[in-house]
Amino acid sequence: MRFLSGYFGKRTADKARKNFLWGGASLIALGILLLIPTGFEGALQFQDAVKCKVVVLDCDNSSLIDTGIIRTGQQICKIKFLSGKFKGQENQGWNMLSGSLSQDKIFRPGDKVQAVVHHDGEKIISVNLIDYFRLEGELILAMAFALFLVIFARGIGLRSVFSFFLTILVLWKILVPLFLKGYNPILFGLIALATMTFLILALVYGFDRRLLVSFCGSMSGILFAMLLSIICSKAFHIHGAVMHNSEALLYSGFQDLNLTWIFMASVCVGASGSVMDLSVDITSAVHEVVANAPEISRSRAIKSGMNVARAAMGTMTTTLLLAYSGTCLAMLMTFMAQGTPVYNILNNNVVASEIINTIAGSFGLAMTAPLTALIAGSLFTKKADFTKA
Repeated sequence: MRFLSGYFGKRTADKARKNFLWGGASLIALGILLLIPTGFEGALQFQDAVKCKVVVLDCDNSSLIDTGIIRTGQQICKIKFLSGKFKGQENQGWNMLSGSLSQDKIFRPGDKVQAVVHHDGEKIISVNLIDYFRLEGELILAMAFALFLVIFARGIGLRSVFSFFLTILVLWKILVPLFLKGYNPILFGLIALATMTFLILALVYGFDRRLLVSFCGSMSGILFAMLLSIICSKAFHIHGAVMHNSEALLYSGFQDLNLTWIFMASVCVGASGSVMDLSVDITSAVHEVVANAPEISRSRAIKSGMNVARAAMGTMTTTLLLAYSGTCLAMLMTFMAQGTPVYNILNNNVVASEIINTIAGSFGLAMTAPLTALIAGSLFTKKADFTKA
C-alpha cells in the first residue's frame, strides 16, 4: 500500500485502498460485460471470409466514371496483406463505388485499408476493399485520453476511464440488443439508464450519501425527460424513422420494431449525460459547503445548492443546444442555401425531433437542479462530520 499512498499524493492509505478495490471491482464488471453475448454474433456479415489489414501498392482508376462530384464504377488496387491468413502475399483488390459521397472512398498508394477476403482454402477468390483501416488510430486516441485523465485527476481520473468504457459496454452489450429483440424501449431504456447511472456515480463517490443524492437527482431529470419526450412525440406526430439509419434497420429484417418508442428512449439517453453531470456538480458543491461549514443550517445549504444549480443550468442547456445543432449543421446550411423560410424549417419533422431532444433534455436539467439541491441540503446537514464521506 506504500505505492498506492505515494501515487495518490495526500490521500490517506484508506482512501488509496478504497480506490484500488474500486478499480478491481470495475475491471471485473468490465470483464463480465465483455463476455456477455449480444445474441447477434451469428448475424455477422462475411463471417466465412477473412477480415484483415492490407496496404495499397498501386491503383488503377481507369474504370471509374466521373459524373460531376459523384464517382461510380470500380477501382482496382494492387495490395499487400499485412495481417491474417495471407500475410505477406500480394494480390488484387476491388474498391466498388456506389455514387455516395458519405460511403465511397478513393484509395492511394500507401493507404492502410480494411479488406474482406473470400477464399477457397489457400486460393484467394476475391478481395473487397471496405474502408480505411482506422483501428490503430482509434486505439491510440483512446489510450491518450485515458492517460490524460489518469495523470490529471489520478484516482478520480482512473474511475472516469472505467465509467467511460462501462457506458460503452452497457449501451452495446445490453441496451442495443434489448431494443433489437423487441423489448419495450421505454421501460428497458429506463432500467438500463438507471443501472448505468448508479454504477457510474458509485465509481465517482463510492457508497455514501452523495451517491444517493446524485442518483435521485439524476433519475428525476431522466424520468421527466422521458415523460416529455413521449408527450411531445405524440403531439408533434414524430415518427421514429427520423433517426439516422432507422429505415435501413427495418429493411434488415426488423420490421416489427417500434421506431417511435426507440426515438423516445433515445431522447433520454442523449440527455442522461448532462443530467448526471449537473447532479454531480450540485451534489459535490453542497457537500463541500457543509463539510467546510458543519454549523450551516439546512435552509442555507439548500440555498447554496440552488445558487450553484442556477449557474450550471445557464451553460448546460446551451451545451445541449450546441450538441444537437452540431449534428444537423449541414441540414441547416441546406435550408439557408435554398432560401427555406423559418416557418417551414420549424415545421420540418427532423428539426422538430431535434427540438424535442433539446427541450426535453433542458427540462430534465431544470428538474434535476432544484431537486438535487433540495435533497443534498436536507441529507448533508443531518450530521456534523462530513469529512469521512
